Amino acid sequence: MIDSFLKFLELGLYHIVSFSSYDHILFLVVLSVPYVFKDWKRLLILVSFFTLGHTLSLLLGVYGIINLKVNVVEWLIPFTIILMALYNVFSAGKSSKHSNPVIIVCLVLFFGLIHGLGFANAFVSVVRSDESTLLSIIEFAFGLELGQFVIVFCVLFFGFLGQTIFRFSIRDWIMVLSAVVIGLMLPLILNSSLFY
Repeated sequence: MIDSFLKFLELGLYHIVSFSSYDHILFLVVLSVPYVFKDWKRLLILVSFFTLGHTLSLLLGVYGIINLKVNVVEWLIPFTIILMALYNVFSAGKSSKHSNPVIIVCLVLFFGLIHGLGFANAFVSVVRSDESTLLSIIEFAFGLELGQFVIVFCVLFFGFLGQTIFRFSIRDWIMVLSAVVIGLMLPLILNSSLFY
């Protein structure tokens, strides 16, 4: 039982922190970049909404309740990342009272839901017949959450360094990183098999 737990915990962790999952990393970058260390509780709650969405859609996908075509999912993932990055660009430098947490929560949930559906087929192939699918998904979610905390900490740490040592303004930090992420995601949207 402990072997199964560690297997799926590790799978969830590396699902996030692996550079082959750079879409997850870039989403977490654009999600985290507007925040500083004192906002860590709010940010971790947002990250947990991603895990919730991912776990829910993974369950729905694994049990065949919802099934999206792969090319649709592969288009929606970078689209959602770009939406989050654009939200950052248009809200950078504005006071927090002008930001709308409902929009951010919806984007985070949407990304989690979409990405969970995209991973459902691969996840089924990892679960052995003697392992509980439901328990495996929950164990995977713990690993996912742990991996996200690692990425969020790194983004907050580099943001702290950039703003204290190199004296970047938080607005510039948000704008530059969000623009870089948009530049990385646009080719994935434009060259998607959805349009061919």
